[in-house]
Amino acid sequence: MNELIQLLQSSPGIAILFLLVAGLLVGSFLNVVIYRLPLMIENELTEQCQLLSNTQESSVFDPATAEKSFNLAWPNSHCPHCKAPIKAWQNIPLISYLLLKGRCQQCNARISLQYPLTEIASALLAVISWALFGFSATGVALFGVGLVLLALSIIDLKTFLLPDRLTLPLLWAGLIYQTLYQPDNISEAIWGAALGYLVLWLIYWLFKLVTGKEGMGYGDFKLLAALGAWLGVSLLPAMLLMSALSGLIIGLAYKAFNQGHEGGIPFGPALALSGWFCLAFPDTVRTIMVQIFL
Repeated sequence: MNELIQLLQSSPGIAILFLLVAGLLVGSFLNVVIYRLPLMIENELTEQCQLLSNTQESSVFDPATAEKSFNLAWPNSHCPHCKAPIKAWQNIPLISYLLLKGRCQQCNARISLQYPLTEIASALLAVISWALFGFSATGVALFGVGLVLLALSIIDLKTFLLPDRLTLPLLWAGLIYQTLYQPDNISEAIWGAALGYLVLWLIYWLFKLVTGKEGMGYGDFKLLAALGAWLGVSLLPAMLLMSALSGLIIGLAYKAFNQGHEGGIPFGPALALSGWFCLAFPDTVRTIMVQIFL
C-alpha cells in the first residue's frame, strides 16, 4: 500500500487516472445505495405495519428475514423496468452507459441519467479531494463525506427522505474524526452538532406554530447536526447562509424540472452542497464572510 501511495504521489498523471477509475467504481456502488436504500426502508415499514395490523401469515416478525429479502447485495443487479439481469460488462461504470446508448439492452427502456452523472460526480470528488489534501486522512475524509452527501442529496430529491442510516453515521464519523485528528476542535465539533440540530428544530417549530404546516423534516435537523460535527460551530452561520441561497436556486430548478409540482422542495441538497463547500474550502468561506459583514 505504501509503495502504491508513493507511486501515485510521484506521478500526478497516474494518480488522477487511478482516482478517476476508483471514483467511477465507487459511484457505481453509490447508485445501488441510492436506488435500494429507500426501498429497503419502505419494505421494513410495510413489514412492521403488517405486523401491527395482524395481516401477516405469521405473527412473528423476523427482521433478519426481511433484510435478506432485499438489501444492498441481493438480488443481483437488474433492469428496474423489465427485471432482466444485468451482465458483467453492462456494469462497467460510465462505459456501459455509453455502449448501451442509455437504454436497456432487453426492453429498450431509457436508463436514467442519474447513473452516469453520479459516477462522474464521484470521480470528480475523488480528484478534488486529492488535489486539495493529497493522500491524507483529511483527503480521505473529504471524499467519504462527499459521497455520503451526494447520496443523501439524490435520495432527498427523489423521495424527500434523508435516511438515518446515512445521516447518523455521518454525525458519529465527524465526531470520531475530530477526536482522532483534530482533538483541539472536539469541543467546537460537539457544539456544532448540537446547535446544528437545534437551529433547524427551532425553525421547524416556529414555522409550524405560525402556519400550522411542517416546513422541513427531521432528517434535515440530523444532516445539519452531522455537518456541524465536521465543520464546527464557527462555520455554521456561513453554511446556513449559503444553504439558504443555494436552496433558492435548487428550488427554482426543482420546480422547473417538475412542472405542476405543488408540494415542498427538498432542503437536503442545499445543506449538502453548502456543507461540502465549507469543508473543502473553509478558509475561503471565512474570508468571504469577513468581507461581507465587516
